[in-house]
Amino acid sequence: MTATATPTVLTARALLLDMDGTLVNSDAVVERIWRRWAARHGLDGDEVLSVVHGRQGHASMAVLLPDRPREENLADNARMLAEETADMDGVVEVPGAAAFLAALRDLPHALVTSADVALSTARMNAAGLPLPEVRITAESVGASKPDPEGFLKGAAELGVAAADCVVFEDSGAGIAAGRAAGMTVVGVGPRAGAHGPDVVVPDLTRVRVEGLPDGTIRLHLG
Repeated sequence: MTATATPTVLTARALLLDMDGTLVNSDAVVERIWRRWAARHGLDGDEVLSVVHGRQGHASMAVLLPDRPREENLADNARMLAEETADMDGVVEVPGAAAFLAALRDLPHALVTSADVALSTARMNAAGLPLPEVRITAESVGASKPDPEGFLKGAAELGVAAADCVVFEDSGAGIAAGRAAGMTVVGVGPRAGAHGPDVVVPDLTRVRVEGLPDGTIRLHLG
């Protein structure tokens, strides 16, 4: 399927939802914190920001500082997570996110995020959004997006085959992870279209959810 913003209908048994850039707009804090990190390491801030979206922090550091020991990246990542969790200035919902999650309340869905439990909880709360009952966070996986592990774990937790899941993502790493998991991917927002999702929507106001009697979820996009 070619990525498009024209009206499209998809069906699924479950939805797997990224958080940052998909449900929550945290770009302001991500940019502040990663530009400070870039300056500390003598790196170009724009180059750093082109890498970090969608990945766990230590995975981004491994790309940006390939010669640095993994242990240093993990320790630096822990400091960065604490810094991010303390900074909620400018964190808001992506337009339509609250209504979208409300429509999914009784339907199979999971949060699949590269944030840890503390950061994902803080950001969802700051944006005024409910946390899905099933959550796959940084602590749940051994490999960061673009590895498909998180999405495959989300599908398994929900008891749904990967091919019957639709992923909502905004970043290149996340879209690649969804595709590697064998799932249909809906790209959300301005970053998504460049990374090959199946369908693109500008935000979640362009998504309508319909639960069918047989348990299927019908998505009207565009």
